Amino acid sequence: MNPETTEIIKLQNLDKTYRNGNISVAALKKVNITINYGEFVAIMGASGSGKSTLMNILGCLDRPTGGDYFLEGIDIKEKTDDQLSFIRNQKIGFVFQSFNLIPRTSAFKNVELPMIYGKIPARDRKDRAVALLESVGLGDRYEHMPNELSGGQKQRVAIARALANEPTIILADEPTGNLDSVSSIEILEIFTKLNRDNGNTVIIVTHEPDIAKCTDRTITFKDGIVVEDARREEAV
Repeated sequence: MNPETTEIIKLQNLDKTYRNGNISVAALKKVNITINYGEFVAIMGASGSGKSTLMNILGCLDRPTGGDYFLEGIDIKEKTDDQLSFIRNQKIGFVFQSFNLIPRTSAFKNVELPMIYGKIPARDRKDRAVALLESVGLGDRYEHMPNELSGGQKQRVAIARALANEPTIILADEPTGNLDSVSSIEILEIFTKLNRDNGNTVIIVTHEPDIAKCTDRTITFKDGIVVEDARREEAV
């Protein structure tokens, strides 16, 4: 954590425009959002509202067309693609709706992979990967392949992988979208624990109100604009 500020994410007049020939589509329009260290936030909105575009920008997977994005005080627009890749690997853990696990690769190897990119020594990688799988309730499944796991178990592996390099931020894009209701509750409990006990800043993109109700703050988008930003005690 940066001792000089409570802000981990700051967006100022952020725009994102996609161009297709002579046609321009404004996906985000003058977005101003500040998220502090340790917040648990839901990004809500219907399909096409801009929430997934925002997710990609927050995760340094895409760049804004205009405005500013500061991540832990770092001006993202000033960074090269290689520098953004390093930032992603060190500061952000991703969890996706489709799990994005590598087929024919064990749960252990999937969790270990970000640490290889992070140049963590082999012994440390092994100990940490096992500990992470145990922390999400899969200590007895680390040699299993993705096709041997249920949807909920796959998402647990994905969460363990997201934590591999001890990121400050967890970005989860529709993390319960492919899960049944019981597995969804279990996954949300893991996110809540990561936020409450580990202090991770957790940001969940979702279109499901029941998921958003589990967070402390909901930012709602419509047509690329923030139409509501409410903390749980403020929400009606």
